[in-house]
Amino acid sequence: MPGPFMIAALTDLAAALGVTIHDPAPPREIGFSRSGCRLHGFDWGGTGAPVILLHGGGLTAHTWDLVCLGLRGAARLVALDLRGHGDSDWSDDYRIDTMAADVVAAADHLGFDRVRLVGMSLGGVIAAHVADARPDLVERLVLIDVAPGVDFDSTRRVRDFMAGLGPVRDLETVVEAAMRVNPQADRASVAYRMSTLFRRAPDGDWVPKGDLRPPDFPAILAVIDRLADQLTKTPVLLVRGGRSRVLPQAAAERLVGQIPDGRLVVVPDAGHNVQEDNPAALTTALRAFLTR
Repeated sequence: MPGPFMIAALTDLAAALGVTIHDPAPPREIGFSRSGCRLHGFDWGGTGAPVILLHGGGLTAHTWDLVCLGLRGAARLVALDLRGHGDSDWSDDYRIDTMAADVVAAADHLGFDRVRLVGMSLGGVIAAHVADARPDLVERLVLIDVAPGVDFDSTRRVRDFMAGLGPVRDLETVVEAAMRVNPQADRASVAYRMSTLFRRAPDGDWVPKGDLRPPDFPAILAVIDRLADQLTKTPVLLVRGGRSRVLPQAAAERLVGQIPDGRLVVVPDAGHNVQEDNPAALTTALRAFLTR
């Protein structure tokens, strides 16, 4: 079972990153199964339009904690752990259409007839697939730092670091290693992220929650190349981190120019993980687009 929600650490982090919190209560955990795979998420409540948030590869639903705290009250917010991530089951099937079907199952489980999707990186690819396959379900869509022309080679050091994670006696060891990989990262944010990526084993070691088998990047890139064709049925906001090395500005502008109802927002002081680097600015952009 997941550990207690670390709301105290979140409150301190929110204050440091400029996120205004009106309600610090922890979210409700949700769980459901599809095709034998147990899936997990956090329901932050709210009475507005339903918004489902999908994280990037190697992350978890916790990556949205600060954004959900900042947006709380403006929408009904649900953050999912994709299969193989966080507290969802591992699987032998990580195809995009399979994970998209998980998202549809989540909407059905929660009784949502219409949703607004927010997806970062891999989560954005999955969200676009859902929007294309189920335009009756998806009302509008936010993609964060993903478009044709992404440069995933720029994340190789981080991916190699994540792939090399193993049991550790002290999480501080992992935080120190992560800071060596990305010295520009906010240390408090990295420490919080690592605390959500590991669980404590019976022997006292900290072990990674996620499936560390490498993803099928050629298959993912092939799907990304088709994004423009999938984004013709719904309004789209593309968010780029201002200092992202993954998504060049020209690639972001090109995608927005290819879709009927698209707009681009660049969030300053943020790399690929926009939701963790500058959650306050991202919250502002999401509120304007999602709650219209």
